[in-house]
Amino acid sequence: MAEQFSVPVEVRGYEIDVNGHLNQAVYLQYAEHARWSFLRHAGLDEGALLDRGVGPVVLETNIRYLRELRAGDVVDVSCAFEFGDGKVFRVHQTIRRADGSVAAEVTAVSGVMDLTERKLVKNPGEIFKELASAPAVLGL
Repeated sequence: MAEQFSVPVEVRGYEIDVNGHLNQAVYLQYAEHARWSFLRHAGLDEGALLDRGVGPVVLETNIRYLRELRAGDVVDVSCAFEFGDGKVFRVHQTIRRADGSVAAEVTAVSGVMDLTERKLVKNPGEIFKELASAPAVLGL
């Protein structure tokens, strides 16, 4: 599996729902932010992917909500990729509060889509390895 990477995020007031805690959909935005930050950390950006004619896609996501988050909370959103054989890879993410407690766990099944063929490429790790300046960060 790739190295553990995390990015800090502060919960903003406009992300709060009627119950006074973070809206459930925003957890996905935090996860997406961390995934792109992780790819950039490995030296891979959207432009390089588009130039190659591919883009990452999320095929399935599961979120376990464990502790509520409120406006002003600062969390670390981790991200690690797990590559295997085949067209998909797994993304493991934890949203951790400043006190160390886990607010949520996000797991996803992802792939890399050929943007012309509109199909998943056979080995997404190879695409990332080819395009990233630091593929070892991704576990490649």
